[in-house]
Amino acid sequence: MLSDVTPVATLPTADLAKARGFYEGTLGLMPQREGMGGVSYACGDGTVFVYESQYAGTNKATAVAFDTSVAAFDDEVRDLREKGVAFLTFDAEGLEWNDGVASMGEMKAVWFEDPDGNILNLTAGM
Repeated sequence: MLSDVTPVATLPTADLAKARGFYEGTLGLMPQREGMGGVSYACGDGTVFVYESQYAGTNKATAVAFDTSVAAFDDEVRDLREKGVAFLTFDAEGLEWNDGVASMGEMKAVWFEDPDGNILNLTAGM
């Protein structure tokens, strides 16, 4: 059954070299393997696959969410800011915003874009 399989987040890019700079240099992901027009990165128990596509940047919704511990969240946010990542904000019922960080009870989250406009999310306390 599919419920027993670990999914692979799949993200399109128009420029694989530029995307690699972001995923490896900014996010600190390590390449797991290359092929099929892209590169795979191990992330926890899952995988992110970034591949070249003419449809890069056309999704306007969250494409990938990275879930971290509440204890690690602030450090992760600080590291992203130090690497020049800008956070997105938007109107959503129940969210309180403070300097680009959304919170709702114990949950905290930030959203940001990769070089192709794919929207990524870092969250804690879900």
